[in-house]
Parts: sequence; C-alpha cells; structure tokens
Amino acid sequence: MGRARTSCASGGFTLIEVLIAMAITAFVSVLSYQTLSIALVGIEAARAESERLHEINRALTVLSRDIRQIANRPVQDEFGQLASAVMGGELARDPLRLTRSGWHNTTGAPRSTLQRVAYRLDENRLLRLSYPVLDRTTAIEPTETLLIRDVEALELRFLPSISALDVDRNQSIDRRQWQENWIADVGFTNELIDPPAAIEVRITLEDWGELERLYVMPAFK
Repeated sequence: MGRARTSCASGGFTLIEVLIAMAITAFVSVLSYQTLSIALVGIEAARAESERLHEINRALTVLSRDIRQIANRPVQDEFGQLASAVMGGELARDPLRLTRSGWHNTTGAPRSTLQRVAYRLDENRLLRLSYPVLDRTTAIEPTETLLIRDVEALELRFLPSISALDVDRNQSIDRRQWQENWIADVGFTNELIDPPAAIEVRITLEDWGELERLYVMPAFK
C-alpha cells in the first residue's frame, strides 16, 4: 500500500506546480503580445511616415514641373479680363496662378499644349486647380487635385529682376528686394506684367515644419 501511494504521488503535479506553470505561461504570453504590439505600431508608424513622404515629394514634383515650365502667355479670366502669365501673393485671388507649357495631349484632342493652373490653400489642404482651356468663361470649372494635407501656410516671394538679386558674404540671399505680391496695379484691370525672374515658395506643414524651394525663371522673349 505504501508503494502505491508513493508511485501515484510521483506520477502527477501538485497544485502549486500547476499554478506556477500557468503563471509562467501567462507571463510569456503577455510579454509576447507586448512585443508584437510594439512591432506592429512601429511598422504602422513607418508606413504612415513613408506615405507622408511620398505625398510631399509628389506635391513638390508637381509644383516644380509647373513653375519650371512657365510660358509667358496671358489669358482671359472668367470675368473677361486679361490676366498675366504669372500672378500670385497674398493680395491675389490665389497664392499662385500661372500658364505652363508641356501639357501632354496623348489623345490628340483639339486643344493647346499650354495650360492654366492655380495653387490654393483651403482648410489646411494644398490644392492644384487646372483649367481645360486658357481663355475661359464663368461656365468653365477647374479640376481640383489634392496635393498635401495638414498645411499651415503657403507663402510666395517674387524677384522682379536678376539685377535685384543680392547675396551677402555668407552666400545668403537678401530678400529685401523681393516682392510678396505679383499682380498688376490696382485699378488697371487689363494691365499685364511680365513673369518674375525667380519665385520662392515656402510651405509650412504641421508635422514637417517649413519646406522652401527657389525657382529661377527662364529668359522670356
């Protein structure tokens, strides 16, 4: 009888051993879940950052393409008034309006390869507006494309001429000669102005801070 009790006791687990095993298993499970959760959060954050970087790079690429392809072609706006090839600034209807070349016509439609585009800040969103025709009426509506979200500010400066460009001994640009607005004088509705010599664009994002780009215009005839 004594041998049977010893054999039965040695062949199983005590309650304390079972509780200890359960506690170890639970601890390992919690630790594994936390590790997996941290890894998933890191992956999601990296993915969101990558998508944001792609969004910013795409927007800057579109902006750079438009500005570098500026054509000195005035247009007739929706009010029947002449508008210069380049207009912009705080006093303008949009921070930037321009006529650009290089509008691809893959379908062979009867239209120009020049295009009128505008950039607008609406509810912290940077929008690109493109018009199907150069000289339009009030019935012509633009196509809006969202470029960047969470934009705090969009500022532009315009250099009147290369002769007004001044660089100090530290190779920093003196912006005192730059203009914050590039529009015709008030009261001269049909007055046209030539494109500036250079355009500086400053975009302030909620997460990335300030992004600054400087574009030198081609020599127009």
